[in-house]
Amino acid sequence: MEESAGSARKEEIFSRVVRAGKRTYFFDVKQTRSKEQYLTVTESKRRFDNDSGKFFYEKHKLFLYKEDFEKFANGLNAVIEFIETGKAPEPDPSNDSTETADEHEMPDIVFDDLENENPIT
Repeated sequence: MEESAGSARKEEIFSRVVRAGKRTYFFDVKQTRSKEQYLTVTESKRRFDNDSGKFFYEKHKLFLYKEDFEKFANGLNAVIEFIETGKAPEPDPSNDSTETADEHEMPDIVFDDLENENPIT
């Protein structure tokens, strides 16, 4: 049986909307075909296109998988602490943050694929 494009989209298991000034953040919990849960964080900003004279929404999406939650939260908390106090927190020994992106072989990513919201399982 073939799935239509609309039914192929993953349904949200849980969702939270945060309005913050001119931006809106969407935190959506979804599932892969193998029932693994993951988080998508979407930032949405209303913009005006001077050429067409119409408003549109600019969206940026981040996919975060369960195995990365702790490291992501630790990194986020560290930068928030730095912003609030001006003091850099102690490095987290469990997170090897000494490598840069240039030291890793980066995969070829087609960002148009991210809009499908159907991560590889």
